[in-house]
Amino acid sequence: MNNSDYEKSHLYKIRHSAEHVYAQAVKELYGDKIQLGVAHISEAGFSNDAKWDVDLVPEDLEKIEKKMQEIIDANLPIVRKEISLVDARELFKDNPFKLEWVEQWSQEDKQLTVYWTGDNYVDLCKGPHVERTSEIKAFKLLSIAGAYWRGDEKNEMLKRVYGTAFGSQQELDDYLHMLEESKKRDHKMLGQKLGLFMFHETSPGMPYWLPNGLKLYNELVNFWREEHDAHNYKEIASPLLNKSDLYVTSGHWEHYKDDMFIANMGENEVYGIKPMNCPNAMLVFKSMQISYRDLPLRLSDTDRLHRYERSGTLNGLFRARSFQQDDSHNYISEDMIESEYAHVFEVCEKFYSIFGLSYSFRMGTRPEGFIGDIETWEKAEASVKKVLELSGKDYFIKDGDGAFYGPKVDILMNDALGREWQMGTIQLDFQQPRRFELEYTDKDGQKKIPVVIHRVIYGSLERFIGLIIEHFAGAFPLWISPVHATILPISGEKHGEYAEKISKELREAGFRIEIDSAAETLGNRIRKAQEMKTPYVIVIGDKEMENKSVNVRLRGGESLGEMSLEDFTKRMKVKIQSKALDL
Repeated sequence: MNNSDYEKSHLYKIRHSAEHVYAQAVKELYGDKIQLGVAHISEAGFSNDAKWDVDLVPEDLEKIEKKMQEIIDANLPIVRKEISLVDARELFKDNPFKLEWVEQWSQEDKQLTVYWTGDNYVDLCKGPHVERTSEIKAFKLLSIAGAYWRGDEKNEMLKRVYGTAFGSQQELDDYLHMLEESKKRDHKMLGQKLGLFMFHETSPGMPYWLPNGLKLYNELVNFWREEHDAHNYKEIASPLLNKSDLYVTSGHWEHYKDDMFIANMGENEVYGIKPMNCPNAMLVFKSMQISYRDLPLRLSDTDRLHRYERSGTLNGLFRARSFQQDDSHNYISEDMIESEYAHVFEVCEKFYSIFGLSYSFRMGTRPEGFIGDIETWEKAEASVKKVLELSGKDYFIKDGDGAFYGPKVDILMNDALGREWQMGTIQLDFQQPRRFELEYTDKDGQKKIPVVIHRVIYGSLERFIGLIIEHFAGAFPLWISPVHATILPISGEKHGEYAEKISKELREAGFRIEIDSAAETLGNRIRKAQEMKTPYVIVIGDKEMENKSVNVRLRGGESLGEMSLEDFTKRMKVKIQSKALDL
């Protein structure tokens, strides 16, 4: 369901109304010790930011839930009323947060509205809501966090309470079960446990890739590079630091300056640490003599980027300040738009299908603050709509969500728990080639301005890895697993030499192998290997030494039994080469 449809749905009304019931409950319980700030309604539920003059701990949520249930059971009407600016100021005079909204909304709307829940609670709100509190059939308060007022770290820190609500108890139970599964798959927890990555306070939001994590990372990049070489992409790399003039030309300085790391150097020079690759790709194209025969020209790169994400928004690999994108800027003529989009969709299908990820598309149209003329925008949007129709994939349109230079298609993926993630994006740009005065020579010898498709498939490599950590719960397909197999000699003294011989042969064959000869029981070492999600566990004892064989177990506990090293090697090669999801 897209955002527009969701905001019109009955489920949205239920959750919005549940938040109002929550707000009424805490006011009845805590009175003047709480000042309500703002509500947030999302596709996961609701949250409320407020200033609390008393301690609020997780154990308090049960008490608040009981009060909420009383309000729901009372079957109170929820009634919309229009209100004047003067009356709104009087009604909310003791709450500076609400007064701030009153002043803002009075500038945006001709008429302010409030919603009354029964006779005792009123809140400034645009709605919509259910008609009576009893329509809220199932709800749950989930957690407490800190949140800056209006998301600005310069403002006061408030307390945010998260909750959710559904139309039935079964839907709520299913959702809570999914949350428990999500906790087990949390990429931040698994990333530390599996030795994939770490963060440090000296570089907030910028991951350190540990040996195991870098192996996984490099496998993804190697696959990306091989596939793109096969499709005639030409990889480039460009400077990390660029003068601000570059971003002024591209338009990013006006639109993204506040999200960039900026370095003020001597001699009045201002540099930006690269937050995106497209301005540099424009310069590379401009440095070349391009004719129509060279198109499409696909300039790809995986340079490291930096964006100043606010500290309150950082979330492991999902929201980081330092990341790499599997980027490409595909330069084409206007008559190539449909064929090039079809090509990009083909690449998408290859990349996502090997991970077992289903996906759909979301089209973003002209936003406020766009650059260029409306006629060109309308032509670009019509082209994108046409290729989406031809793709046969599900898609919906989100008005005003395009990039400032052109319409875009975001790729929405669903993981093993059914959660939706926005990953890659494909953006059609008529504007930046004009701003950089790019040209190619057409077949008549005339100079033409190219069109460029900005596209990422993985999206941010960091975000994609976070997703597949949670999708696979750390049990990766063999080809990207940091370690393919762990060899466990039953006795290091008796079987260690044979284990080393097996390890050497497997490593020479290109496999990632570890040996665990720790002075622990075999059972403990098997459990350790399984906890590390190692695909194969090879046990070496007297029988295996005598038969020159290996005894193989899968990480889930299934035994493949004794087999020759040659057969085991063939098995792994087939699984890796085919990018198989199973072992």
